[in-house]
Amino acid sequence: MTGVRSAGFDRRDDDTRWPALFGVRHHGPGSARAVRAALDAARPRVVLIEGPPEADALIHLAADPDMRPPVALLAHAVDEPGRSAFWPMAGFSPEWVALRWALEHGVPARFIDLPATHTLAWQGDEDVGEEPAAVTPDTASPHAADLRADPLGTLAAIAGYDDAERWWEDVVEHRTAGPGNPFAPFTALEEAMEALREAADGDGGVGGGGDDARDRVREAYMRLQVRAARKEFGDDGVAVVCGAWHVPALRRQAPVAADRALLKGLPKVRAELTWVPWTHRRLARAGGYGAGIDAPGWYAHLFDAPDRPVERWLTKVAGLLREEDRIVSPAHVIEAVRLAETLAALRGRPLPGLSETADAVRAVLCDGSDVPAALVHDRLVVGDVLGEVPAGAPAVPLQRDLDRLQRRLRLRPEAAERELELDLRKETDAARGRLLHRLRLLGVGWGEPVVSRSGTGTFRETWRLRWEPELSVRVAEAGVWGTTVRAAANTKAEEDAVAARGLAEVTALAEHCLLAGLSRALPAVMRVLADRAALDTDVGHLAQALPALVRSLRYGDVRGTDTRALTEVAAGLAERVFVGLPPASAALDGEAAEEMRRHVDAVHGAVGLLEETGVDGNLDEGPEGAPDPAEPTGGDTVEAGAGDEGAGGGADGSAVGDGDAARDVVGRAVRDTAGLRARWRAVLRLLAGRDRVPGLIRGRAVRLSLDDGDLDPVEAARLMGLALSPGTPPGDAAAWIEGFVGGAGGGLLLVHDERLLALVDGWLTGVPAEAFTDVLPLLRRTFSAYEEGVRRTLGELVRRGPGERAGAIGAGPGALGFADGLDGERADAVLPVVRLLLGRDDERGPGGNAGPAKVATT
Repeated sequence: MTGVRSAGFDRRDDDTRWPALFGVRHHGPGSARAVRAALDAARPRVVLIEGPPEADALIHLAADPDMRPPVALLAHAVDEPGRSAFWPMAGFSPEWVALRWALEHGVPARFIDLPATHTLAWQGDEDVGEEPAAVTPDTASPHAADLRADPLGTLAAIAGYDDAERWWEDVVEHRTAGPGNPFAPFTALEEAMEALREAADGDGGVGGGGDDARDRVREAYMRLQVRAARKEFGDDGVAVVCGAWHVPALRRQAPVAADRALLKGLPKVRAELTWVPWTHRRLARAGGYGAGIDAPGWYAHLFDAPDRPVERWLTKVAGLLREEDRIVSPAHVIEAVRLAETLAALRGRPLPGLSETADAVRAVLCDGSDVPAALVHDRLVVGDVLGEVPAGAPAVPLQRDLDRLQRRLRLRPEAAERELELDLRKETDAARGRLLHRLRLLGVGWGEPVVSRSGTGTFRETWRLRWEPELSVRVAEAGVWGTTVRAAANTKAEEDAVAARGLAEVTALAEHCLLAGLSRALPAVMRVLADRAALDTDVGHLAQALPALVRSLRYGDVRGTDTRALTEVAAGLAERVFVGLPPASAALDGEAAEEMRRHVDAVHGAVGLLEETGVDGNLDEGPEGAPDPAEPTGGDTVEAGAGDEGAGGGADGSAVGDGDAARDVVGRAVRDTAGLRARWRAVLRLLAGRDRVPGLIRGRAVRLSLDDGDLDPVEAARLMGLALSPGTPPGDAAAWIEGFVGGAGGGLLLVHDERLLALVDGWLTGVPAEAFTDVLPLLRRTFSAYEEGVRRTLGELVRRGPGERAGAIGAGPGALGFADGLDGERADAVLPVVRLLLGRDDERGPGGNAGPAKVATT
């Protein structure tokens, strides 16, 4: 080591005085401690750090109190924000420690790696210049490639370790700064890397032609920056913090002309840089980060713990397990510490490492179970720490608007996954839901909607939230659509509607516009939807589009959005489906029949929702003058920003102010949906009786008609008997059974109607042996979907023989499994439970008796 005369560096016997080069491992707490000790001893006049030089203007933000690592430098191309690169730093990263040391001591700090303008241009452009005629990566030996790819693994293998992480822990991370030479670890690491590079080059030189092309370009640029710093600050005032692999190349003397020749003609793009929050989980190697580490949470603990790291770590583990209601006493912690120390001694390690503490945790604190041990690894060894950046950091306007909305809605980004329950009847929750839907439309997947655990009403939404660092790139990409989240989502929706390829995509987009409260984009989407629906003649496409369109109609009363235009389009779409479905269902093969069955199910559910929407619709009071759906307003909730859009716009953007016209629309919708329901039932009856329709669809049509009460059970049994008659091919009969009893509730139907079960049983026992193997896959697929209890009950019924069930309904004219009339006493017995479930336990009928519960449609 040379270059810092006042620090007592031993000079090398060469003609040039080189700066102090501190080779480190990225994100190594031992390296970070060693860097801090070496800088304290050397006292350089400038600190050069591996990183993009365009970020020099952002270095001062590292001293901001609101800057909390882990953070990352984000560089993205101005014209193509998706082309981006990150330079992560944790609190225990040597680069971050060097930055903080320079700022605390008033010493200039500079980044000296290849500019981001070239790094980003390399993405998608693999040609980095002419390869030398000597040894190239293609002709290098596999051993040399392994040395360059994992030099630490090679050193660990030489030392007799089978795990590079364990070797690095023993040699570096468990080394504490003492009164010895603070530059010794860097000298030893430099010598080791020099030997490895000589072996990799294979020509006895250091940094020769066998280096990776990009590394040679980067190292040429860094050498030029080091030379410039030496001229400005002197040989004894420059310290460099970089990856250990690069130290021999920076130490090597190379002609300036040769370095500049390597940099000539590099591709460029216009780039912008900023600080963004990072997470410990994204520092982990398992997350795909090339320079990642296995245990960022453990390394952060080693760096922050002032003393007794093992005892402090196991105490932290005990606290986590207690939060999870596991019994962990101080005696457990004491025994775990003793076991970790004993394991370290047996394994010949200077101190207990992560493997020893993990074994002690599993054996003592987790009672040998891998389940709580996995929780400890996920929450502590890796961790969900999310960094923070100050408000003054550069950001695209869309990111600033998102930050403003997050603060206003009290929706804080977190690295840990969590569920968020929203009640859309509350203004703040409704605004949160709109924000999350708008971000999804923009491709910023901060939240994913999931099934609500507390209810299924349309006024409830449940989201699974998790903020990932890459979302900052998605926000930058979405910035091309607008400067605010609302404006960008509106513009993106309009563009997506024009570019949509299928009718189903447009209907899904219309649904998304309603969920996100995009009143400006909805008219444009509706125009495209009407045009596509008028021109599309494929019944499958129409049937695919109808459910999403009908679901959208249910959002108007909860979100204050007018959906009259959607009602007319949905009704017209349904009519066209009714007309085209019967001929489109004829003469289909197995795969096409299965797809058409899914369409029939979807249309059936959509018609039911359409009927509910028509009955429940209420536009007596138009939402004219209502607050903007983008942000909450009023009272003790969150205030809305000025200039936001109104929520009372119709599909064409106009306000709904004519109550009489609104009531006319509702009345017409009620009449139309009632007629649609009747026509759909006629379609099902037509499908059930057509021989040219595949058995799968005919069976499904009979089942849907039976469930709706449009088909008498006796008639359903007759149709099943016809479908399972000896004249029907076994394959077609099996498909009919799959359509009739397949899916949810099919097994229970057979359990409670033993006549139908007897028909299936009789048909199955009569299938010829040569045809049985053909129908077996269909039947197995049908019956394997039933719950275990349903299958067990069916097996018992078949074993006893259908109709022999104990306690069966007594003899009478009624069909087996069905009573002649309603049993009033048995029905009254469940009313208290129903009232309790619906929260109507205070309602009483005449004479103090419980009255019938009123079921609210949601």
